[in-house]
Amino acid sequence: MSKSADVFDGRRRKSTGFFKRPSLSSLTPIHDDNSVEPTMLKKKKRSATFFTSQPSPTGEARESRNISQTPESPRSRPRTLMKNGRPSSLFGSLRSIHSMGEDEEKLTSPISKAPSIDEETIDFGIGGGRLVLHHGEVQTTGGIFKKRKEYLVLTDTHLVRFKSQSRAAEVFSTIPPGLGRSNTMRHTSVPSAGSMQDLQSINSHSSADNNIGIPLHQIVAVYVVEDGKPYFSVEIAHLDEETHQASSMILQLGDPREKDLWIDSIRGAAIKARYAEPTPFPQKSIEYVARTLEQERDYDPTHFKMFKIVQRVSNRSSGRASSDDLAKLSSTILFLVIGVHKVHLIPLPKSFHRTSSTSLSELNSRAAYGFMTLTGLGIKASDDVFELEFRIPLRQPKTLYLASSSSTEIALWIRQATDFLRPEWLDQPFAFHAPYGLEDEIWPNAPSEEDHKSFDRTLIAYCAAYEIDTFNIRYTINYEVEDAPRFELLPPANIRRPKYSILELLALLRALRYNESFSSISFHGIDLDVLHGLRDHYGIDHVPWTSRSGLPLNIEGQERKSLLVHEIQSLALKSKRLRRMDFTSCITRKPQDDESGKRDPGCEITEAIFPLCRKQMTNVDWIILNGIELGDEDLGYLVDAAGEKACHLRALEMARCGLTDRHMQLILNAMLSQDNTMEAINISGNLARLSPSTFQGQMGQFAYIRKINLSRVHRTSGPEPLIAPETLMTWRLDELDLSETKINEQTVDSIATYLASPMSDALRRINLNQCGLTGQDVALFMHAMSRKPGAARILHLLVSENPLELGHSQLAKAVADSLGPSQLTMKMVVYEKENNFRELVQALRKNTTLRYLDISKASLPYDANAETCEALKCMFAENETLEELDMSGEHAHLEVTKFGIGLNDALTGLENNTALKVLRIEYQKLGMQGANTLSTVLQKNRSLREIYCENNDINLQGLTGLINGLTENRSVLYLPSMDGDRKESLQTVEREIQSMRTESKANLSNKQSVRRSLANVGRSSKTTKAGSAAAIPTFTEQDVQAAVRMMNEKWDRQSDRLRYILTRNINLANGDPAPAMHPDFNEGESGRRMSTASLAGVLEKVALQSTPTMEKEVALSDGMDEKYGLDMDDSGEEHVGEKELYI
Repeated sequence: MSKSADVFDGRRRKSTGFFKRPSLSSLTPIHDDNSVEPTMLKKKKRSATFFTSQPSPTGEARESRNISQTPESPRSRPRTLMKNGRPSSLFGSLRSIHSMGEDEEKLTSPISKAPSIDEETIDFGIGGGRLVLHHGEVQTTGGIFKKRKEYLVLTDTHLVRFKSQSRAAEVFSTIPPGLGRSNTMRHTSVPSAGSMQDLQSINSHSSADNNIGIPLHQIVAVYVVEDGKPYFSVEIAHLDEETHQASSMILQLGDPREKDLWIDSIRGAAIKARYAEPTPFPQKSIEYVARTLEQERDYDPTHFKMFKIVQRVSNRSSGRASSDDLAKLSSTILFLVIGVHKVHLIPLPKSFHRTSSTSLSELNSRAAYGFMTLTGLGIKASDDVFELEFRIPLRQPKTLYLASSSSTEIALWIRQATDFLRPEWLDQPFAFHAPYGLEDEIWPNAPSEEDHKSFDRTLIAYCAAYEIDTFNIRYTINYEVEDAPRFELLPPANIRRPKYSILELLALLRALRYNESFSSISFHGIDLDVLHGLRDHYGIDHVPWTSRSGLPLNIEGQERKSLLVHEIQSLALKSKRLRRMDFTSCITRKPQDDESGKRDPGCEITEAIFPLCRKQMTNVDWIILNGIELGDEDLGYLVDAAGEKACHLRALEMARCGLTDRHMQLILNAMLSQDNTMEAINISGNLARLSPSTFQGQMGQFAYIRKINLSRVHRTSGPEPLIAPETLMTWRLDELDLSETKINEQTVDSIATYLASPMSDALRRINLNQCGLTGQDVALFMHAMSRKPGAARILHLLVSENPLELGHSQLAKAVADSLGPSQLTMKMVVYEKENNFRELVQALRKNTTLRYLDISKASLPYDANAETCEALKCMFAENETLEELDMSGEHAHLEVTKFGIGLNDALTGLENNTALKVLRIEYQKLGMQGANTLSTVLQKNRSLREIYCENNDINLQGLTGLINGLTENRSVLYLPSMDGDRKESLQTVEREIQSMRTESKANLSNKQSVRRSLANVGRSSKTTKAGSAAAIPTFTEQDVQAAVRMMNEKWDRQSDRLRYILTRNINLANGDPAPAMHPDFNEGESGRRMSTASLAGVLEKVALQSTPTMEKEVALSDGMDEKYGLDMDDSGEEHVGEKELYI
């Protein structure tokens, strides 16, 4: 017998699966001329396994099989069983029992000299009415028993074993007695034992009718045993779930045609027996399997199928095997269960095993294999054998050698499960070897209504198959960007492991294949170094060979490339919608020069994408390589693709790529071929120096440029502008970035000329941060961009970190005259004179064009004085156009910028403001006083929607005041929960407590000696209070921890109140009803100010409620009296002095 699966060809037999389950009346006899059975299939050369292509069949077997299929062969058309007064068999007999000619002599001729086994009289209860489908003498073997000859009779319900033909003839009248054979001496009946979990006593006199022989509906699998030479061996495995018996029997036949006849007869009869009398799984078996899957978190009643299978032991040796060696082959009956994400092999429960010794090995542990790791599935048409091959990336494949009478159903369910988990995949990445036409029976999955083409479903399936934590993978979908929606991979959820593992990245990348939901994919800042240079030597199932439409890649050495190349190629090839890919800072390695002459492989991203662009096999045309240092190998792929005009690149972003002068010239010259399609170029932050004359000649060819980034570029010396006005007007810019590039006067004039020209009307953003601009230069730009006096230019001007104090008066005048853009960013401006800043604030009182202003991190020589704060207050109250304002400070190790305590009073100007919607005021040290001011503002202001005020030293009492003010406000939709302030406040309290405890320990011994001396004399009440040990409150470490825990609970309570109020406001803004109020948030509580007890009071409360400990007690009250002015009387009531410690 061949070691491998057949390669199926020709006509397919009728399906026996439940997908197209025929009725009993429609079943065709096995040897009906109109039916096509596996034995009639035309066979091709067989391979070593289902998933390899090494042939190894013997010529004799193929010749014998062809002979048996020849119509003229007398043995290929046996006569059917006919009996007077009875219709013919449902199947039709495979071998005539009426023919007593030469054929019958060959059938009953002995195969071996094994001793015979006598048989007691067996009565089936219906006389000779059982339909005999096939019978004959065979040699059986199995277990510890030696081989022997028996006479098998296949009926329509059982497979019965007899000592001899004469004994069979006594039971079945349709079987003639053997010719020339005498009954031998009667021996005790000995059952044939196979390699299953138990021995089945089929000849017991006390057995019931269904225990005589093997009931056909109990047959699990009928299959050819590998390496059964010189015999053709067939194993029959069966399981009786009611009597808890699992057994097998091996038939050894000398003729391949006999082998085929027995297999076809038994399989066909078993199929009809199961259809005639379906036997469902016992409830206890279903519950046992369901519990097992629940433990694996893979149970779903809608995705649950279970089957009985035989796990075969493959013996691939090419030598001849004796019958004794064949009996040692161990197989196991298991449950094969199809779950949501995995295929499970589950041993039979212990109740299925006999307490006596068994001749079969059983699995000591369960096994599960993810559908996403399936690399091969093969079914044989000639018997019940099928194979499954699974492989986790970077590991050797695992092949399961199985057999089941339900192999076709199992294959169809597995294929349906993989289609369900990968609904967008046009081609499943595994080999599917099945009889011709089986794929036509696959049920199509219903269209998915899940978001993003069931991306989450596929990702979870890959994570389950690769045994990784799904919750560690974080991503977001951004709809507010160009080429939206954009898939953005975020850093891992596990902060202790800031990088994704190999399997996590592979699961994500493969889940993205074929997905048509995203126009952009961003791996910005995600480390992909783990995949660089990594090759999977154990398989090629992951390698992309064709495009989505089926065009071959024809790339030399494709199978030898790294996983990073294969995965990026797959994303670019398999999606038609994908246009943009962002790999910013994904590869941190640097090109290395090898002294041995070995060429550096480069970052491998260029190797993956640019050949596809050159071949026009992908729609990706916007490629972002920022932060990846490119080597000569990378430049070769890039220049080769960019020089191909048919490539149609839209954008190349190569910021901080380490490009030298030579590299830059090669790239720019090659990109001239893309002059009609190029929309964006980013060459910022490279080592190359640009010559203005050469650069303008190259860049002037691109007539459709929309975005250009020349920040942090170096230029050759000279008086000419970096970009001439003529070049600027050639482009159709909507974004220009020259940040951190020194701009001379000629370049300033060139930009001003461009801004004044109608050719710049499409410009929406111009970045000029750290360019050395003065206030006069910015004022020039604001005059140039204005089209009508008092009308805002829809443009965002960024001029942060420039010496704007030079010529500041002109800048302030331009603002006061309402000239310039609708959005202005002036971050980190250093004011050496406070009056210059005040001048800008006063100009903002008059401005009517600015909608957005960012003056955060402005540095004043000192805290803002009263005059400046009054100007801020008037600006808040009088400005009627500013909608978003950022005036946050900065709290760094080397620099602190804030406006000072006077800002608290300035904020009161917001009470009457009707325009401002977003206020950012972080790092300004507002404290509890500032929180109270904001609380008052919130009670009156109805325009604010978002307030960002974290990191302002706002304690619990300040947060409570803010929330109390917010209860009367219906417009604010966002207010932070002050997590940063909370953490800092609690850390401060813990430090102070530890400090006080340390001071108290030092003074404890002195205080105790004073108390002892004072106890012997009369004292006043005040002296008694100071010296009595009983009146001094003492606190342990446990008390301190309990106090901090209590304050945490108070923070949590206020956070819950804040969450409820914001949800209420959001619902009201959307026209939805407000949520039900929490029982703890009654109107009385929400409407009154909630006071916060001092730390001493909290500690006292905790001390009264706690239990004593063995730890040494430490008195804290005296230390708190001295440090914070707190006094405790005998009754435990605290009296607040000039200072209290609040959390």
